[in-house]
Parts: sequence; C-alpha cells; structure tokens
Amino acid sequence: MLVPVIDCDVLVLGGGSAGIAAAITAARAGAKTLLLERHGSLGGMATAALVHSVCGLYFLPNESEPKLAHPGFPTEFAARLVSVGAASGPVRMGRVYVLPHSPPGFAAVCDMFISESLNLSTHLHSELIQASVVDGRLQHVEFSCRGVRSQVRARAWVDASGDAALCFMSGIDTYQSSSSSLQRPAFIFALQGVDVLLLDEQGRIRLAAIIATAVREGRLGSGALGTQVRATHRGSEAYVTIDLAGGANFDPTNPAQITELELEGRRLAIEIFTFLKHTHPALMEAHLSAFPARVGIRESRRLRGRLTITGDDVLRGTDSDESVALGTWPMENREKNTGPKWLFPRDNRPTQIPLGALHSAEVSNLWAAGRCISCDHEAQAAIRVMGTCMASGQAAGAAATIQASEDRRTAPSVPQVKALISKVARA
Repeated sequence: MLVPVIDCDVLVLGGGSAGIAAAITAARAGAKTLLLERHGSLGGMATAALVHSVCGLYFLPNESEPKLAHPGFPTEFAARLVSVGAASGPVRMGRVYVLPHSPPGFAAVCDMFISESLNLSTHLHSELIQASVVDGRLQHVEFSCRGVRSQVRARAWVDASGDAALCFMSGIDTYQSSSSSLQRPAFIFALQGVDVLLLDEQGRIRLAAIIATAVREGRLGSGALGTQVRATHRGSEAYVTIDLAGGANFDPTNPAQITELELEGRRLAIEIFTFLKHTHPALMEAHLSAFPARVGIRESRRLRGRLTITGDDVLRGTDSDESVALGTWPMENREKNTGPKWLFPRDNRPTQIPLGALHSAEVSNLWAAGRCISCDHEAQAAIRVMGTCMASGQAAGAAATIQASEDRRTAPSVPQVKALISKVARA
C-alpha cells in the first residue's frame, strides 16, 4: 500500500502546553510546521486530564502581586484565556500563584491559535508508529490515523509528547525514574450541583478529616487519602483530584498497567463521590458530570540531552549561560498520596533551563519540550508544570526553526534562539 509523504520544516509531536507553544513559535517564524496530536483536541493534560490550573506562569512571589515570568507565547496564551472568559485571573494558593481555567475553554483557545497560524498544519487523532534515524539525524517518521498510515519528512523535530515517545522510537537513550519514586498519577473528575459556599477553607479541612476518618475505620480504601475538592467559581462546579498509586512495578508506558490505572481511577472516583455525597453537606445535591479522557501522568520517560537539569540546580537557582527559558515552580513531590511535599528554591529564584537540556545528545536535529526534557527526577518535580512547559516549548520551537532553515547538524546559539523568540513574540 502506498504511504502518503508529507514534507515540512519542523514536526512537533504532542499538542499539549509545550507542543502548542513549539508549533506556534515555529510557524510564526516562517517554518512550514506540522503538529501531530493523538487526542481529538489540543491542550494535553489541561484538557484530556482536566488539570484545571496553569501552574508555573508566575514568578514565585517575593511581593503581594503576581508577576508573569515568561515573555512571549506563555504570556499571550494566558491573556487569551482571560480575554475569552476561560480564566478570570491568577489566584494565590499558599506560596504560589496559579491561573485556574476551564478545560473546554483551554481547548478552544488552542484552536484559536491554530486557526490563526498560516504556516501550521495540525493532524489530530494521529499516533506515532515509527521513526527512522540515519547517520545521527532523524529522517522521517510514520504515524497512523484510524489505521491509515502516513509518512513525514522534516528537517528538525520537537518531541513534546510528554513521554519522550519520539526520542524512544528513534532508538536513542532515554531515562525513567524507578517505580518506587515516580510521581503519582492524578485522576481528576468534575462535579456539578455543589454547594460551593461550603467548600471554603474550613469546609475543605472538614472534608479531609471525613476522608481520613473513613479510611482509618475501613469505610474507604487507602487510595482515597489526599483527595482534594476544589470549587471553580463557575456556578456549582467543582473538580475532585485523586493521587493514584501506580503499584510496585508501575510503568506509565505499559499498556496493561496504564489500563489498570484508568479503571482504578474511575472506580475510586465513584467510591469517593458516593461516600462524600452522603457525608459532606457541600456535595449532597451534587452529581458527577465528567471523567477525564485520560489519567494525568506526572512523570514518565525523559530525553537524555547535552545537558541535564538537576534538583540541586532547582534548589540553588543555578545560573546558566545557556538559559533560554525559566522554571518558576517549586519542587512538588507527589510520591505519596498524602499530599505534595514542597521544596522551594533559595530566595525563590527561578530555575534556568539551558538549551542543552532541550537538545538530544545523540540525534542532532531532535529537540524536546515540556516534561520530557533532560532533567533528573527531583528537577522534573518542578519543571513539569504547564507554564514551564510553554516556556520550554517556545524555546524548542525557535531552536528547531533555526536549525531547519540552515539545514545544519549543530545547534543554534543561545542568542539566536532568544532573538527569534523576541521577534515572533506578541505579548
């Protein structure tokens, strides 16, 4: 069977926060760009997994007002979310600021950016199935949509899949933390009919106490510990977040195990909701309105790049001459279901993300963005959030564009990447 061939300058795999930033940046810079996404909508974890807050958009606060950390696409995207009513503005939660949003609104904003980008083609429902590397360069890939195969040839590539799928299929070295230390996946579901006035701080404390008591007395399983219910302030809507246990040998890329995780998430969601509906006054009139399209994976495979960001780099706020983006979120370790363990960097300093952490050490024209950039387990707990993913995606898209335009093996310089980001920035 003849396989159609698509030629482009830059291919971006994955249409989440990192991928949309990389694709829009490349297209605006003049590169003929193709974005492949396996779901039916863009947005990644923000839409498919119902992760309803954009974290890492703002500097860690040294003052009372939130300050946006990432010039260019991340700032523009946040402004668009607010302007169309998909977000109302930043909210302080403890020592950090987040931007709560509507997942359907997030997907709609992604669509807006795609429709405005003349050099960008997007293929949804498209799954990568093969990659070919020749002489240290990625030459072409094949993807499938409903059983129909197509081939893509590109000059430069960005892996924003979240699982380093393009890196892995290229046969290059990737790494993944042990099952015992992987960040726990999240299962998030939506409720309607919630009495949101009863979910103030005291109401949430009461809810946590009810769950802890029920677990201790055997009325709920231990998987319910750490469950959080958060009102969205959009009528009677609320989201419930459960941190799931992957198991002793959990591998988030194993199909049998990820299936079990999805089934367990839905089972737990129904168990917890049914229990709370009869025990917490805020939920007595509530109904379950939406499950996620997929469980929220926080950590899986990562690229092994020319440089690797370490946990020590995060905590020290280590300066880097190669910095092309910033991470502005603390280490949020979720290795247990008793809630996050926070570690904040010295003086709330941002994490420097060097160009070498986005660039494959083995394949000269392959870049990574988002949670699969080159970093260790500790650093990944800080850089995986959406604001940082957009910032790294923007940088990877710029780097890939420069490399594609010059059709060279070597990486562009840091000043070149920064200059291109500034050139195409609209915010």
